Amino acid sequence: MAKELVLISHGKMAEGVKESCELIMGPQDHVHTVCLLPEEGPEDFQKKFNDEISKYDLKDVDVFCDLMGGTPANVVSRLIMGGEKVHLVAGMNLPMVISWINAQMVGQDSDYVAAAKQGTVDINQYLANMGK
Repeated sequence: MAKELVLISHGKMAEGVKESCELIMGPQDHVHTVCLLPEEGPEDFQKKFNDEISKYDLKDVDVFCDLMGGTPANVVSRLIMGGEKVHLVAGMNLPMVISWINAQMVGQDSDYVAAAKQGTVDINQYLANMGK
């Protein structure tokens, strides 16, 4: 059984990351999004998140969020502290999601946190150091 990935964010960042990922990797049936919209509060987000994860076996759910300490991360953190078996990682970016998908495709574990960090590069500095 494949794992499920739920991308959560302030605004529609999660949807944008999924769309960008699918542009590169093709359609992703195991990647889902839950977005906190400006007119919503924590209770609204929690209901949408609960509705989404109720479809899956929680031991097979990873959650990537945009920002540690924000409402989406805090809502899911409270669920984890309440005993839910969801795996939450903050600092979502496109390399992280692609690493997760690649690992699922080949049936291996991924260090998607390392992929997220490696995806952050100061290109100007990199180019300046190329000739050295």
